[in-house]
Amino acid sequence: MILVDGVAQSQVDATDRGLHYGDGLFETLAVFEGKIRCWEDHWKRLSEGCQQLGLHCPEQALLEREASELSEGAPRKVVKILLTRGSGPRGYRIPEKGTTRRILTASDWPDYPPQHAQEGVRVRLCQTRLGHNPTLAGLKHCNRLEQVLARQEWQDEAEEGLMLDMDGNVIEGTMSNVFLVSNDALMTPDVSRCGVAGVTRQRIIDRSPELGIPVEVTEITLKQLHDAQALFLCNTLIGLWPVRFFDGRNYPLSELLPTLRTIDGLELS
Repeated sequence: MILVDGVAQSQVDATDRGLHYGDGLFETLAVFEGKIRCWEDHWKRLSEGCQQLGLHCPEQALLEREASELSEGAPRKVVKILLTRGSGPRGYRIPEKGTTRRILTASDWPDYPPQHAQEGVRVRLCQTRLGHNPTLAGLKHCNRLEQVLARQEWQDEAEEGLMLDMDGNVIEGTMSNVFLVSNDALMTPDVSRCGVAGVTRQRIIDRSPELGIPVEVTEITLKQLHDAQALFLCNTLIGLWPVRFFDGRNYPLSELLPTLRTIDGLELS
């Protein structure tokens, strides 16, 4: 269930710059009956990320076809597209004639309990913080060490952990974006200095006003989370997970969730 440059294999050249420097990008896709959910949104983020990194992006049709082939015959699959700058000599300097390497993997759909979406999840606060880097902010680049270290902080006592930046502002979960409900409107953290601009997050930002729900992208403090009417998490695979417990407080389910779940792609769990 792995393709490397279109060939079924599991080995990658040891000189690959993605391995040495995290020099690459990735997308995680939800695939149903061979059809990629929200493909145009993922493609837009991937192609824009390639442009920002100066990385040649493969043809859209090629990536879509390979992702669909990997998931053929399964009702649900998770496909990851990983693009690196390919192999090169030692050193940070970008090779003049480098070739983008594409690695696609297919995995089983995660076995998330239905209660996560129906009743909510427990969330903790991570001690590991996100460093500011406006150049890479928003991108789903291949260096996820901050998230790896944050995820090491707990075992099974919570389903997700929230991460702050160096100024103490709430940014995101280790694997998700976060929204709070305040005065029957949505607020979500600004990720222009750090964090990932998730595809599902962007769909909520774009579509919620059409449903009569205002959205604000802004700095968010821990106090604002504590004072919120409700909290929820989102990503491509979980759709929407309401938060039922965080930092000593129990949160109710938001009355906005059924409306938000009418947005295509948010009823996945």
